[in-house]
Amino acid sequence: MIVCVAVVGHQNNPLYIQSFTEADDALKLHHIVHCSLDVVDERVNNPKKYGPTLNEPFLGLLYPTENYKVYGYLTNTKVKFIVVTTGLDVRDADVRNFFRRFHAAYVDAVSNPFHVPGKKITSRTFAERVSTIVKSFGLSSAG
Repeated sequence: MIVCVAVVGHQNNPLYIQSFTEADDALKLHHIVHCSLDVVDERVNNPKKYGPTLNEPFLGLLYPTENYKVYGYLTNTKVKFIVVTTGLDVRDADVRNFFRRFHAAYVDAVSNPFHVPGKKITSRTFAERVSTIVKSFGLSSAG
């Protein structure tokens, strides 16, 4: 189950963060997202250590915590997508499918002529699409 999604700009500025749990956990999840940016930077800046996966936008499992797993995705424009999940049985195929759909929703949101690049995403349509994608996570591998 997905508990938090985030879009982070190329200068590590948060563009969109949404938690899908109680308000008590929101701050902890924001901290986890922020900490995962260090892992993303490490993987991007050390391509020899992490192999040829740099050509692929899906960064895979960034790091597990006691209760959560954190996955990452890096676009061509260096915008980072972070997803925090619970459960030990999360499949990479499901996470890849989620990121593919999430990226499509992001592209649609920033293609809006009224959106200012580099600013927070405030589109209600984007938030609704993200909620729909999150609710359908893990139900099927087909898009």
